[in-house]
Amino acid sequence: MVRLLVLATFVVILNETILINAIPRLMESLHVTQQSAQWVSTAFMLTMAAIIPVTGWFLQRVTTRQAYAIAMGVFLAGTALSAVAPSFEVLLLGRIVQAAGTAVMMPLLMTTLMIVVPEQDRGRVMGNVTLAISVAPALGPAVSGLILQVGSWRMLFVVVLPIAALVTLFGLRKVDNISEPQVSSIDWLSVSVAALGFGGLVYGLSLLGETDGGVGLGIGIVIAGVAAIAVFVIRQLKLQRSGVPLMDLRTLGHRTYGLSLALISVGFLAMLGSMILLPLYLQNMRGLSPLETGLLVMPGGLAMGLLGPTVGKLFDRFGSRPLVLPGSIGMVLALGGFTQVSMTMPYWQVLGLHALLMVSLAATFTPVFTLGMGALPPHLYSHGSSMLGTLQQVAAAFGTALVVTVMTARAGHLVDDGVAAAPAELSGMKLAFGVAAVLSLVTIVVAAKLPRRIAAADAQEGSTADQPTAS
Repeated sequence: MVRLLVLATFVVILNETILINAIPRLMESLHVTQQSAQWVSTAFMLTMAAIIPVTGWFLQRVTTRQAYAIAMGVFLAGTALSAVAPSFEVLLLGRIVQAAGTAVMMPLLMTTLMIVVPEQDRGRVMGNVTLAISVAPALGPAVSGLILQVGSWRMLFVVVLPIAALVTLFGLRKVDNISEPQVSSIDWLSVSVAALGFGGLVYGLSLLGETDGGVGLGIGIVIAGVAAIAVFVIRQLKLQRSGVPLMDLRTLGHRTYGLSLALISVGFLAMLGSMILLPLYLQNMRGLSPLETGLLVMPGGLAMGLLGPTVGKLFDRFGSRPLVLPGSIGMVLALGGFTQVSMTMPYWQVLGLHALLMVSLAATFTPVFTLGMGALPPHLYSHGSSMLGTLQQVAAAFGTALVVTVMTARAGHLVDDGVAAAPAELSGMKLAFGVAAVLSLVTIVVAAKLPRRIAAADAQEGSTADQPTAS
């Protein structure tokens, strides 16, 4: 059952980044600008950030089979609509529908895993889950590069559609109901404020990465998004005392979960930031094709996925610190190495640094996912996984916006000083990788504070904190 959910989650999350390489084709085929074409990825992240906060409540209201059927059915509808889209607007609608289904799958997978897998086996199983959650976005550009070599952008959806349909059919035969639905009301004010807050934050951050005057508007929308999130937090704290919160913030009362959340967010920021910069470097600066770029970064993505189960077994045996601390250090070293990119850097060095980054993230993500979710009591699993998913989208948007903004600002400043365009852009990339490396130093500090295993005292402390307000 968990294997099927992992496979389904892999298929749907792969679509988050699968169109990155298809932007030029979309511009030519649908006659849109680059800024407009980028919306096929931005709208996906935006929808995920807006919907995931509702999944904690949704997963408590329906059975496991119903949640799976609804999520995959909506995803299939969005994929089919995207494949036949006659215009860019219809394609955008299809991507939004796709994202709505994807938003349910990851919290469903995490919640199911925590309920059905015994604690002593969670590391091994979470290693397989890392394949879906972390490797799928990393492999998206590589997979799309291969498909685009033989067909149009529509092939990206035509190939995914039958695979997703088969996974859905097998899943409906094998997935069992593992928990009883709970009848609970939903606070629509919280839903609205969460959508405005998290959606606005992701949208504002995406505008910061644009070069055509969107920075001022982006900063304004980010501030408005943060204000809406503050209102959302105040509302949830009030509902925790008197009703049912949309997203239960008592999850943050568990220290290990809070530390895990911080480390995963910075890790995703670094991963998505490098995913944006590397294709720009390899294609714009070094002249590689989308296929060649995809093949160059594919070994790192595959290594990350194949190591997931091994890392999980090592976690079950030795605990988190022997894995997470070296993984965090490796992440910083890889991003530091990318600050030395040049017009003549051998491709084997690029491949090696990317592989080091992916392997380091594999060593980090699996133990941290397991530790963080395992520190929560069962009634908070769905809320914990929905908060994890929401912050991943925000971190991905922030990472993308940050590296592009730093790169373009540095390049623009050098061009104004009379430096040629190519060296200026290369200098901007080096600085952007440097900023990502400095930010990733946070992961080393957090990794040093994580317990080796889920501390009984931590769970007890959180459960005690939950009890006075649970009634």
